[in-house]
Amino acid sequence: MDISWKQDPRLEDISPEKLTLLTQFAEQIERTDKNHLMEAFMTVNLEAQEKGLQFNDQETALLVSILSSNMSPKDRKRLELLKMIAKKMAGPR
Repeated sequence: MDISWKQDPRLEDISPEKLTLLTQFAEQIERTDKNHLMEAFMTVNLEAQEKGLQFNDQETALLVSILSSNMSPKDRKRLELLKMIAKKMAGPR
């Protein structure tokens, strides 16, 4: 697994708990079949909720940017679809 994303200076303001969860998610995504990404996303979302962690919009955008930097265009398109679905699931704020 390429962990160079962990060196991104924009992560300095993210709590260690969130960074740990993000690392676990990145490892899970690497092992997950691309057709099951939504399930993986839902799992990490539940884990975050159980731990009382919430990522704000800025943190989420940053994390997606970092994690998707090495993705193929096809996988990035899938990620964009997942983001859209997640946003709709979250409902109005």
